[in-house]
Amino acid sequence: MGSAFSQERLMKLLEPVVGAEGFDLEDVTVTPAGKRRMLRVVVDRDGGVSLDDVAEVSHAVSTALDDQDAMGATPYVLEVTSPGVDRPLTLPRHWRRAKGRLVKAELSDGGVLEGRVAGADGTGVELDVAGSSRKIEYEDLARGRVQVEFRRAGDADDADDDGDEG
Repeated sequence: MGSAFSQERLMKLLEPVVGAEGFDLEDVTVTPAGKRRMLRVVVDRDGGVSLDDVAEVSHAVSTALDDQDAMGATPYVLEVTSPGVDRPLTLPRHWRRAKGRLVKAELSDGGVLEGRVAGADGTGVELDVAGSSRKIEYEDLARGRVQVEFRRAGDADDADDDGDEG
C-alpha cells in the first residue's frame, strides 16, 4: 500500500478534523475499487447529519488528507456518510442518540432485553421495557441494535385517516 496510512492512523488523523467541525468520527474504511480506492468516513452528532454537514466535513477531510498526503499516489474516492440504523450501539453517545427508538439490548451475561430508550447518561441507559423503566449500566451491556419499526395503516396518528371505518 506504499505510503498510505493504516485505518488506525487515518482515524487518528481525521478525529480532530471531524471534531473541529462538530462531529464524532465513528469509522473509517478503505476498500479497493478497481484502479482506485473508496475511503468511507462515517460521522455522527446529536441531532443527526444533514447533506450540508456532509459537504462541510467532506471538504475538511479532503483538505487534511491532501495536506498530509495520507492516501499516497493511488486515486481515491471520498465518501462521507452517517451511520445506518443497523450500526451497533456500543458507546454512550450511540445510546443517547437512540433516545425514543425501540432497541434490542444484548447484555454482558448473555441475556437480551427489548425496549424503548428513555434516556442515557454517563453511567448507563434507561429502557422502557413493556411499560416499566429499567436502568442498565454500560458495563452490563454488550451492545444494542435499533429495531426497524414500520407504521401500520390505521395507526392513531395516521394523518390521512378520515374517521370512516369500512
